[in-house]
Amino acid sequence: MKATLRAPVSRAGAVRPVASLKAAVSRVASVAGVSIASLAVALSANAATVKLGADSGALAFEPATLTIKAGETVDFVNNAGFPHNVVFDEDAVPAGVNADAISRDDLLNAPGEKYSVKLDTPGEYGYYCEPHQGAGMVGKIIVQ
Repeated sequence: MKATLRAPVSRAGAVRPVASLKAAVSRVASVAGVSIASLAVALSANAATVKLGADSGALAFEPATLTIKAGETVDFVNNAGFPHNVVFDEDAVPAGVNADAISRDDLLNAPGEKYSVKLDTPGEYGYYCEPHQGAGMVGKIIVQ
């Protein structure tokens, strides 16, 4: 009588534990990566940046006009060159908004120095850099 050896045949639905563990870890890592990327996009969507002073050295806010959603934050970042500030014009903000409370009268001196303000009330907000307003350094934020 002759014995025949056969290779094991995998059954449908059978799972090899090592492969299953590797696949599970891979799926978790993939989902975590997507979640972290989504969170980063969501966080960046809630803040906008306005440069104080153009890259070219011009006395300007970049962008000069910005549109955001109510409740979002605007980061004003001193780009380079001169000291700047951010003064909201009391006659150019929505009714009931205290322009003094959202303004930064003190100068931002160092490149990269930042002032952040959260705008909750929809409407248009006009602002300027006090030392450079005469040179046309003005901006507008539209809050929807």
